[in-house]
Amino acid sequence: MDSMSFLRDVLAPLDGKRVLDIGCGPGTLAKALSKLGARVTGVDPAANMIDAARASVPEATFLVAPGEDLPFEDSAFDAAIFLNSLHHVPAPVMVPALQDAARVATGPVVVIEPLPTGNFFDALRIVEDETIVRNQAQDAIKQAVTSQRLRLVREVEYVRREIFENFGQFAVRITAADMMRAPIIAARRDEIEAAFHAAAEPGGQGGFILDQPMRAQLLARA
Repeated sequence: MDSMSFLRDVLAPLDGKRVLDIGCGPGTLAKALSKLGARVTGVDPAANMIDAARASVPEATFLVAPGEDLPFEDSAFDAAIFLNSLHHVPAPVMVPALQDAARVATGPVVVIEPLPTGNFFDALRIVEDETIVRNQAQDAIKQAVTSQRLRLVREVEYVRREIFENFGQFAVRITAADMMRAPIIAARRDEIEAAFHAAAEPGGQGGFILDQPMRAQLLARA
């Protein structure tokens, strides 16, 4: 199981489906969904991410917008997705962001989040400790469900395994997800590289294995 397998399963058929990618970043998910025939719109509060997404996926539509205040009419999409993005929404508006996603989507709201465990998380923590925000994202989902704002349809946990040739490849990977990490890595490179080697498991042919436990949740309007 991986994120794309889960998305293909719960959103099938994707061909022609109107999908909103919330917190789209540089358009990685949008590109994958577009190749499967989805009509993708992506939003992100960071203008530089939207610029990168537009350059990478010209067939999709991208707008600068926060996840908690979506500039779309009710039921404008068939589905909405938060992939590794809910924990980047400010904690006080995580539940409103989930509600707004349900407002604009006639179908499911899919939330896929990294958990604050695993050796990938251990390697990342020295750069950015996301323990609090990752837990807040899970709490927000629980709150949205227990308050009957949303309904939990399905939940799956799996491990995302990544193999890196060296620390430099890992640094590029985590910087691509958040450019604000670049100056931290530059200033503390030796310390961060040591943490990477301490956390990683040896892989085949000299690689380094990092595992990130994930939780995927399929939500729907209550």
